[in-house]
Amino acid sequence: MTGPRQSADRLGRLLLLVPYLLARPGILVAEAAADLGVSERQLREDLELLWVCGLPGYGPGDLIDMALDGDRVTISHDAGIDRPLRLTQDEALALVVALRMLAETPGTGHRDVIERALAKIENAAGDLAGAPVAVRLPANSKRVDNVRTAVESGHALRMTYYTAARDETTERVVDPMRVLMVGGKAYLEAWCRRAEATRLFRIDRIDDFAELDEPSRPPADAVPHDVSDGVFRPTPDLQLVTLRVGRGSRWITEYYPVEEVRRSGDEWVVTMRVTDLGWAQRLLLGLGPDVTVLGPPELLDRIREQATAALDQYSTPGR
Repeated sequence: MTGPRQSADRLGRLLLLVPYLLARPGILVAEAAADLGVSERQLREDLELLWVCGLPGYGPGDLIDMALDGDRVTISHDAGIDRPLRLTQDEALALVVALRMLAETPGTGHRDVIERALAKIENAAGDLAGAPVAVRLPANSKRVDNVRTAVESGHALRMTYYTAARDETTERVVDPMRVLMVGGKAYLEAWCRRAEATRLFRIDRIDDFAELDEPSRPPADAVPHDVSDGVFRPTPDLQLVTLRVGRGSRWITEYYPVEEVRRSGDEWVVTMRVTDLGWAQRLLLGLGPDVTVLGPPELLDRIREQATAALDQYSTPGR
């Protein structure tokens, strides 16, 4: 499964891959994999992804073209990626604003790297970097501030929360522990008295909350989550879903954690763990005909029943 950190690592590797291969035409795939610290299989998947990076339509060889001759690879067209990046004034200003916001975001890692990049761009942008800019904060920034204030007050909270995985809204009392940012989203970590366990609640899914008079007292066994690899960490006890995915929906293997991706002709067979089949059902129905569910049988039955019920709504009464 691919979490936020793995996705970020892969992006960095892909950006490095083109200049690396340009400097080593005809290099053995095994040798390149060893230099980059990945398996040969992972590198071949990276090359496959790099090959279809391009303009809308995302056909192979659109911007980056390469020759993979047996065990050797050569970049034959680099789309100018070997040339130094030259930013327009608008592009430089947009980067300055984005980096400033990122540097101020709670929970952001590698802040020193961000500040060094910001200093370089500000220096190159000159007086433009100091221009007044109106910045729109995320729509739920006020809610995040309100929740953080409530957590700092040290009181328990009663809240109304929407659980997307089960598509239900519940009332619960929690003992707050901290507010954190993971993958660009804000979470409240708290001991949930309803579940009797530590839970992460997405703040944009908290419909309402109120401070209670009683103090927040998480039990001693309320251990904080390890979110270094993202919020969702699949385990073998979770339901395994198998899909056949077309090129148009290949993105789900980057957006959601998956266990295996295997090429099958012009499609891919994907396996992933899910906490709830209801969530998988809603996701896959939204993806349309580009994804075929191979298992488990229970998920196939649920999707078939919902699709049949939807089609029945189009039938003319009495026909």
